[in-house]
Amino acid sequence: MTNQMQLLDRRPTEMVTTDILVVGGGAAGLAAACTAARQGLKVTLLERYGFCGGAAVAGLSGTICGLYLARPDAAGKPEKIVFGFVDEFIAAMKSRDGLTEPVRYGDTYTLVHEPLAWRETADELVQRHGVQVIYHATVIGVQLDGGERVAGVRAFTKQGAIDIRAQVTIDASGDADLFAMAGLPTSVGAHGKVQNPTMIFRMGNVDVDRFLAAYGSDAIMPDSVSKAIMAANAAGTYKLPRAKAFLFPTPRDNELLCNCTRIIGRDGRELNPLVAADLTEAEIEGRRQARQYWAFFQANLAGCENATLNDTGVQVGVRQTRQIVGIDTLQNQDVETGRKRSDAIARSAWPIELHSGIKPRLSWLYENYYDIPLGCFIPLQSESLLATGRCLSAQHEAMASARVTAQCFSYGHAIGHAAALSVKEKIEVRSLRASDVRTLLNEDGAQLDA
Repeated sequence: MTNQMQLLDRRPTEMVTTDILVVGGGAAGLAAACTAARQGLKVTLLERYGFCGGAAVAGLSGTICGLYLARPDAAGKPEKIVFGFVDEFIAAMKSRDGLTEPVRYGDTYTLVHEPLAWRETADELVQRHGVQVIYHATVIGVQLDGGERVAGVRAFTKQGAIDIRAQVTIDASGDADLFAMAGLPTSVGAHGKVQNPTMIFRMGNVDVDRFLAAYGSDAIMPDSVSKAIMAANAAGTYKLPRAKAFLFPTPRDNELLCNCTRIIGRDGRELNPLVAADLTEAEIEGRRQARQYWAFFQANLAGCENATLNDTGVQVGVRQTRQIVGIDTLQNQDVETGRKRSDAIARSAWPIELHSGIKPRLSWLYENYYDIPLGCFIPLQSESLLATGRCLSAQHEAMASARVTAQCFSYGHAIGHAAALSVKEKIEVRSLRASDVRTLLNEDGAQLDA
């Protein structure tokens, strides 16, 4: 006799109807939800954590990268090139003392944020704009209506399942989860190989003035520090698989944000965060490495003699997983040559930043920027699903530039307008005109024609 297994959940399923559904509350999802809600539409935002912020907060990436032009040695004053929703966010963060002034990062600048201020700012913004937020909700499937048309999702919550129906759904998961669930085309890295994850951590009780006097204002540590890391690793004193350390002063007194780990598998391969076993291994190895680097910094860096290991990210930092296959694709050459486009909805001057080996590779685009077209967020298939954030349609190296926080705010700003335009004018998403979205963005402060 064969025993039959039955999957059971007797809790009632709640039904929610909304105009626009946004899945994921990172920079892109937050911007998309608030922008669409400002157009007078009902917007629902699902987020798996109890706060918005995505990789910037849960992964503790800690910076708003991509705001400024790059110049050799970061010469001159920082020149901002990204505008729009990000300005509203920055203003709200500054009101909470949640941002530093521009901090040098190689040949450009970035802003370092305080993660609690980010969470509170996001809460304020979604409430201000009337977004319905459901925290601690994990999507477990997409709702299909008429073949490939995505009509919403089913999410798991502690009260039971929630079925959400929407006219337009925005995948801001960072991992193109909805596209994968719907069976729509996606790609993964360079022939399936992705950039390694990292565990970012914060050190407290640092004499930041002494630290800066010893190593300078550039958050990318000098060669002397890299050589000391390599020597300690070679001697077996510590296990420090990456030699280049990025250490940023934060808005908190006496604190450094530390991006320096390199998490690879026990078998030496790059771990893929889409694989459950790999992601689990990355979390455990990441925390172990964080403590090793903290101990090395405490013993070897000026100003860090009494440093404490404050915390690590809630999750390991994920740089890359799936990309959608869009009606357009950002090419490596577009980034390298600073290509400009009339159908652009965002711009970036961030370098191609590839994290592999003991030293990351940075390829700078000086005194220039490139454009990202709307088509990178519109799928080849499906008339009601849009992407935003780092899962845009892009080649491997192009994505290594286009994935950062300031650009994700821009993508969300654009896709929020695109989704609202689709609903209000009853336009299928693959029939949206980039010129119309660009006009709305410029009217909303994006300064794309400036």
